[in-house]
Amino acid sequence: MDEKNLDIYGNEPIPWSCARDLLDHMQDDSANNSIWLATTRPDGRPHMAAVGALWVEGAFYFVSGDGTRKSRNLAANPNCVLSVSLPGLDLVVEGTAAKVTDDATLQRLAERYAAQGWPARAENGALTAPYMAQSGGPPPWHLYVVTPITAFGVGTAGAGSNGAMRWRFER
Repeated sequence: MDEKNLDIYGNEPIPWSCARDLLDHMQDDSANNSIWLATTRPDGRPHMAAVGALWVEGAFYFVSGDGTRKSRNLAANPNCVLSVSLPGLDLVVEGTAAKVTDDATLQRLAERYAAQGWPARAENGALTAPYMAQSGGPPPWHLYVVTPITAFGVGTAGAGSNGAMRWRFER
């Protein structure tokens, strides 16, 4: 991993382990962090939508139906950005999205979603449930994984760690 301290005020670097730990415990936090997904429309205009993403073993996972703007954008250009405000750290993660098709991963993520209160289940290479957020479109919903390429973090006031960082991940 390549780390660069972007801070201009002399603050110490923020290690990726700090961001990773916050992400690992994000679902444990009662603050209900909103996660935003940015994609690019075919004509180059940006599109952003909130997604119910999970951070699992170093990657973000989210679901989306075929007819949604975000799914259509990702079909044309899989590059995307996820952003979240964590306790003490605002984080932006650039990556590439890919549909997940293996049943074991679909089952595992369906169980993770169900444990958080969304009764998802894996079925025919996608996820389904009795209900979903309006932004997901009608079922079935494809599971996407976004593997980080570059991340940017900015420490927030009162968090004990100010500063700004860039992390580039090995590919």
